[in-house]
Amino acid sequence: MLRWGILSTARIGVEHVIPAILDADNGVIAAIASRDKARAKSLAGRFGVPASFGSYEEMLASDTIDAVYIPLLTSQHVEWSIKAADAGKHVLCEKPIALRADEIDDVIEARDRNSVLVTEGYMVTYHPQWHKVRDLIATGAIGTLSHVQSVFTYNNTDPDNMRNILEFGGGALPDIGVYPTVTSRFATGAEPQRVSAKVVRDEKFGTDVYASCRADFGSFEMTMYVSTQMALRQEIAFHGDKGWIGVAAPFNAGLYDADVVTLHNVDHSEAQTFRFAGVNQYRLQVEAFARAVESGAHKDMFSLESSKLNQKLIDAIYRAGDSGEWEPV
Repeated sequence: MLRWGILSTARIGVEHVIPAILDADNGVIAAIASRDKARAKSLAGRFGVPASFGSYEEMLASDTIDAVYIPLLTSQHVEWSIKAADAGKHVLCEKPIALRADEIDDVIEARDRNSVLVTEGYMVTYHPQWHKVRDLIATGAIGTLSHVQSVFTYNNTDPDNMRNILEFGGGALPDIGVYPTVTSRFATGAEPQRVSAKVVRDEKFGTDVYASCRADFGSFEMTMYVSTQMALRQEIAFHGDKGWIGVAAPFNAGLYDADVVTLHNVDHSEAQTFRFAGVNQYRLQVEAFARAVESGAHKDMFSLESSKLNQKLIDAIYRAGDSGEWEPV
């Protein structure tokens, strides 16, 4: 049983990852850390966790912890991923692990010098619906892929929410833009060559609240728009010359819609529906993580090298939004 430490009491951990670890068949939560000792103790009591720490450093120094989950502010992800790796802990860090692609090089170095597993928390890549999409494309179910179209939006104008605070790493692209990009890359196995984009920033927050992008993958293109100030919506479609694939709830499966993949034929006269009821993608993620730590084989985990490629695309979208020109990835 992998012994987890939760580094902070952030909401995403409380709502998704802590319950996923508690449900997992190969992990336990050994401790929760917060800069507020009372808060850590309260959360530990709520979930029946045996230990709590009043500092992150104290937990990283503990020999009762094998791995840490890091749901801190985005701007702190690189720093604490490196500190955790240097403490000899395996690391699952919330996305995005960095705000610039070159920052990930330091995390890779920390991973390698300490021989630990460090991975970014793209839970979607462990969901069987995405493995189905990847298999359908690879086996030619839609023929030659021409276009990927995606949208991910929600509405949040709370000035105290970290997603709207620039210095904390807020913004639409870091928070949700990374999902259409990572799933498009995961499903196709391809990488973009250049991008054009429009990026709109909130005058008060300074964060990007809307971004639309056209990414040239060579043999196909991907278009997407994301926003933190639009009505709730998420979808993705992969369109080929013999059919197309639609994913109803591609990123927050079970929240925006059901876990359903639909394959349509060329003239829309037939459709195959693939359902994935009862899947908890966070649980699948933490179980895969624990198996990788135990076996020492990390090939099935989302790699930091792939994290860097995804962040390079996000970086290029920002540049394209500023320049108004095509930007190389």
